[in-house]
Formats: sequence, C-alpha cells, structure tokens
Amino acid sequence: MSELVAADLGLVLVSVVVFLCAGFIKGLVGFGLPTIGLGLMTVFVGVEKAMVLILWPAFLTNFWQGLLGGHLKVLVPRLWPFLVSAVLMLGAGTLILTRLPEGAADLLLGALMIAYALPMLAGAVLTLAESRIVPVGIVVGLVNGVLAGLTGSYTVPGVMYLQAMGLPRDQLIQAMGLLFLLSTLALGASLGGFGLVGGREALASLALVVPALSGVWAGQHLRRRVSEAVFRKLVLAAILMLGLYLVPLGLWRLGA
Repeated sequence: MSELVAADLGLVLVSVVVFLCAGFIKGLVGFGLPTIGLGLMTVFVGVEKAMVLILWPAFLTNFWQGLLGGHLKVLVPRLWPFLVSAVLMLGAGTLILTRLPEGAADLLLGALMIAYALPMLAGAVLTLAESRIVPVGIVVGLVNGVLAGLTGSYTVPGVMYLQAMGLPRDQLIQAMGLLFLLSTLALGASLGGFGLVGGREALASLALVVPALSGVWAGQHLRRRVSEAVFRKLVLAAILMLGLYLVPLGLWRLGA
C-alpha cells in the first residue's frame, strides 16, 4: 500500500514539474504546452491518458491567450477559413491515432518541425501574398487538424502558416491562441467520442491547470523583455527543439 502511495505521489510531482515547464515555454513563445506535456507524460501514463491530461491546461491557457489579446476584430475575418478547416479535420486525426503504431505520429511531426525550423533559422523567409492567405489557409488547416488529432499538438503546420502571414508579435501570439483553443475543444470532443476521456484523468487535468498557468505567467513576463526579432528566433528555436525531442521519442515508442 505504501509503495502505491509513493508511486502516486511521484507521478503527481512529475506532472506538476512537466506542466510548469510546458507552461513556461508556452508563455515565452506562445505554444508548446500540449507537445511537451503530452510527450513527457506519455512516458509515465501512456499516450491516450496523456492526451486527456493536457485538455484542461491547454484549454484555459489558450482561452487566456486566444481571447484576451485585443486583436479579435482584426484576426477573425482573416483566419476563419483556416480555423474552421483545422477543427473539422481533427476528428479524422484522432480516428487514425487509434489505428497507427504508437510513436509514428510523433516521428512525423518531429521531422516536419525540423525541416521547417532549420532553413528558417538559416535565413530563409516564408511569406504569403494576401490573395493566397485564404486558399493556403484552408489546406494548411486541414493538415493541421489531422496532425492535431494524431499527436495532440496543434503547432504544425499552423504556426508556420501564421508566421508566413507576417503578423506582428502580439497578433501572432493571439492567432496561435485561437488555433489552439478551438483545436483543444475539438480534441476534447473527439476523445470523448472515442471513449478515451476517463473521470480520474479529467480531474487530474483540471488540477494541472495551476502549474500550467503559473508557468505561462512566468514565460510571459520574460517575453515582454525581448525584442520582436529575438522573439521570432525564439519561436523557430522552440519549433526546432520540439522536433529534435519528438523524433527520438517517436523512434523509442515505435521500438517499445
């Protein structure tokens, strides 16, 4: 009995540290909480339970980021085709998740992140003409929805698309928050539809909001001290590091 209690306390401590760190990264660059939280917690509780654990922290941090930035009137008219496409396809990704070998989605997502971040850090510039924002956004949204359902991460290729639009820092942060908020709601509905949301994990997810929001607050405090140029490099560096983290994780899970 004492060993069981110790194991539960150890898992609680690990969960708090994971979501505190994941929240800090999100506060600093605007994303990363689901990817980091899911990737690390999968090691301890498995991918399906880990996807449930991220729901409440992701929802509330993204609610904060997506709705309270002051740019909704500018962003929604430009982004709604992209956002709707991303939400509509997320259920398809969750369905595929139930059929793919564990780790395959992480490997794919990590490779895409690395392939994008390396040339951009080397000086490549990805831009979109205004006339192409809607058609490209629909395609990117469809792909983003599938990958979000597969991996629980809403980053690729949605963040790349938003960066290519050339949004100022505060608008970019809020646009990412809108994408992540809607994707979190769709993921929760999709997981529930497939019977993957358990009561115990849902309560644990709600409790993990506290360390997640604390991390976001600390990350935001640091972000306000960096310039626009440094911020964009931080975003690319974060994408690269997440990719370098996901590729070996995917390989490990495929071989487990």
